[in-house]
Amino acid sequence: MTRKRRSFTAEFKLEAACLVLDQGYSVAKASRSLDVGETVLCRWVS
Repeated sequence: MTRKRRSFTAEFKLEAACLVLDQGYSVAKASRSLDVGETVLCRWVS
C-alpha cells in the first residue's frame, strides 16, 4: 500500500507561514492545526 504525496498551493504555503510570522503561532502549534509536518512548515517560513 503506497501513500500519495500531498501537494500544497503557493497560497496555502503563504498563509501557513503567515500564521507563524504574523499571528505569533509557534511552528509546532501551526503545523498541528494545519496537519502538516513541522519540518515542511519551517521550510515555508524561511
